[in-house]
Parts: sequence; C-alpha cells; structure tokens
Amino acid sequence: MEIIRPRLTDHHGIHKSQADLDFAIQFFDEDLPLYVDPFLLWKSPSQQDNALHTTIINSFNHLNYLIKKKREDEAVSLLVDISECHEVGLGVSQTRRGTKISKKQAKDILNLFQDIPEYSQFGFTHFEIIQLYISGISKDRISDIACNYLKSFLIDYTIGQCEIHNIPIEGVILDSIYNYKTNKLDINQKVYLPVNPKTKEPIIFTPKRWLRFNTWINYEDYFQKYCPRDEIFNPNEPEERVKVLNFNRENYGVVEGYIEYKTKTIEDCKNDPLFSQIPILSARRKLNQILKLNTGKENGADIKYEELSASLLASLFYPHLDFAQTQSRTESGRHIRDLIFYNNRDIDFLDEIFTEYNNRQLVIEMKNVKEISRDHINQLNRYMQDNIGNFGVFLTRNPLSKAMYENTINLWSSQRKCIIAITDEDLKLMVEVYESKQRTPIEVLKKKYIEFRRACPS
Repeated sequence: MEIIRPRLTDHHGIHKSQADLDFAIQFFDEDLPLYVDPFLLWKSPSQQDNALHTTIINSFNHLNYLIKKKREDEAVSLLVDISECHEVGLGVSQTRRGTKISKKQAKDILNLFQDIPEYSQFGFTHFEIIQLYISGISKDRISDIACNYLKSFLIDYTIGQCEIHNIPIEGVILDSIYNYKTNKLDINQKVYLPVNPKTKEPIIFTPKRWLRFNTWINYEDYFQKYCPRDEIFNPNEPEERVKVLNFNRENYGVVEGYIEYKTKTIEDCKNDPLFSQIPILSARRKLNQILKLNTGKENGADIKYEELSASLLASLFYPHLDFAQTQSRTESGRHIRDLIFYNNRDIDFLDEIFTEYNNRQLVIEMKNVKEISRDHINQLNRYMQDNIGNFGVFLTRNPLSKAMYENTINLWSSQRKCIIAITDEDLKLMVEVYESKQRTPIEVLKKKYIEFRRACPS
C-alpha cells in the first residue's frame, strides 16, 4: 500500500514523529526546503560541531593553497565537484537532483583569493560570505558545499541513527567523498546507507540542529540591514545586485563589518524547525474567521475554509500528527480538498487506527457545507478504499444528521470502515484546549471516535 508523499521513516514502519528524531526526515520524491548553515556549527556549544566547522573552513581555504601553487585547474575541478550534494535531500528540487556550478562560477569564487588581499593572506573565516561577492551563489550552494566537506562525518552519523531506529541500510557506491587528509575526492566509494526504495539512490541524514531556511550570513539580509546603498546607487537608480557585488569586492571593510554585526547578534541565530505551530492568538483568530464564513462556495468561502482549516489543524495536531500536505482530487467533476497527516502512532488512539483500520496516514476531507449528504459519505468511502486506510474524518460545519450518522454506523457494521465528523463546536473545543495547554487537541478527535464506537453495535 503506497502512502502519499512518502518519507523514509514511514516507508520502513518507523513510527516516530519529526519532533522525536535528531535528523530531518527526508522525502523520497523531493527536497526538504532547509539548508545546512555553517554558522550554526561555528556557534554551537558542541566542540565536535566547532571542529567540523574548522574542517569546512580549512578545506575551503585549501583552494587558496592550490591557486598559489599554480594548480588552478585542480581547484576549479574540485570546487565544481563539491557544489552539489543530492544525497542529503535539502533544497527546493522536485526531483532531489540539482546541478553543479559552472567552471566560470568556480573561477569567479577562486578569484576572490586573488582579488582581495585579506582572503589571499588569511583565508576565509566564514566561507558563506562568498554569497556577497558572487552572482548565482546562495544558501543552497553553501549548504551543498558544506555537506560535501562533511560527507564522511554525515555517513557515520547516518549509520548511527539507522542503528538507533532500526532503519535498513545496504551497500551503495558514492561518486565521491571528500578526504580531509589529502584534500581530494575519493572516487567511487562503497559505503552502507539507507536508500530510496524506488530509485535505490543513497540517502544521507543531516542533524536538525544545523538546519535553517536561510543561512545566517546571506545576501538578502546584508542588503536589507547593512548594505550602504547610498554609496552604491545614485538617486532613483535601479538597485541592481551586480553593483552591490562589485562594491563589496572593492570594500572588504564593509563586508567584514557585516560579519562583526552578525557575530554580535549570534544569540538570535537558531536552527529552524521543520514545522512551527502557529501562536495561540493566531489559532483563535483563524477559528473566528472560520466561524464567520458562510457555508457553500459563494465569494470563495469554501476555499477560505480549506486554507484556514489546513493551517489550524496542522498546528493543533502537532506533534502527534506530522502534516504531510493538502491534496486536491476531482471526483465526478467536483473538486475535493483533503488534509493528509502521517500517523506516528505515538498515542493509543493513533495506534488503534493503525492496527484496526490500516491507517499509516490520516485523511481529513474538508466540507464547507451546511449538511453532509449521502453523496459526501460515499465519496469518502470510495477514497478510503485506495491507499489511505479505513478511518476517515470529515471537517465540516455541523453535526451529521441522524440519518447520515446511522449511515456511517452501517458502514462500520458492514465494512468496518470508520467515518467521524469534526464540527465547528469541536474546533472551538480544540482551540480552547490548545490555549489552556492542559490537554492536547487530538484528544478531542479521540473523544469523537470513542463516541462513535459506543454507538456502533457490539
């Protein structure tokens, strides 16, 4: 049975939420929109992380040594080869495959060692600063270069996490692994790693504590908060990036001042979680917006209902249910939107819907209608026959009518399929629980399930 937007842990039956794991859970089909930020290793209290940052910097500055030894071709080739690291699955690629930088971009980067005397003499202390000098270099490239320099460590880390969580590994051939002792790439290395079950491509884990949505030192932040624009652009002149980059090459002190500024605000530099719950005030605001919506589709009420509900429920159910995605489907010409959650089985209720109804995921069908009809139930029933499992939820405005409620009970009696409905009143209770923090909103869903089962024949 295939699941929607599969992750490594779900595929192997590792029923742990993202919050419970030290590494970022990867998707098989696309990248995670996060990046390894070398600055997090530098500021880490862990001596190991600090040492790994030193490894990155020493390795990058070795390129300067190659240039001084007139081995520029070797430096260019090495930099191109380490500019992409698809095994870690970080970035925005829909295929988990990126492209390497060009030789011209590599030469542009290496020229910094020659064009700026301070880097030629002392090297870089934070190599992500190259984003402030070179066009086309941004957070994804910084992350990939860092991961390649640390690949040997990350392989050991991945194996260790697989042993802890019983994730299968197998022998694979990696194109290259950076060798810190020789400052060269070891080619075609056999290692043991988890693999993508469809493509058989190796997967390397990255610690969550290293990940951010953008690197702490980045061009956009520099341009907004520190760049002396008045010195670069004439009045009413377009603020083109290339002029900023050229200015930076000629004004090392300005860039160095930006690094000092970022270092002084180091306490604000924290890793980004893969998912953040919305604040309590936002939850209450979204609930009020939902309650004010009319039922039906007039003025886009159904779309607003779906958007508000998706954001609200993803936070209310976290961390017991990791949000997978909203999925659109069309049935009989009608557009249907579902919320899909991964079932982590970390509480008895979720474990029961896994064992009783085969739900590795939980689908919630959103219906901004005054009344759930027999057609709606039949639609969800047919959907539950595919890859979702036999437990489904309606998110709708009002309780099921007596006839429709009996319909769901008959469905359970005849096919052991369970459909329950969450209403406006249930959402109110969930948000109250979310605010009080005395219990968890998912217990409201459990309560609805228990009420349903009590109404079913024994």
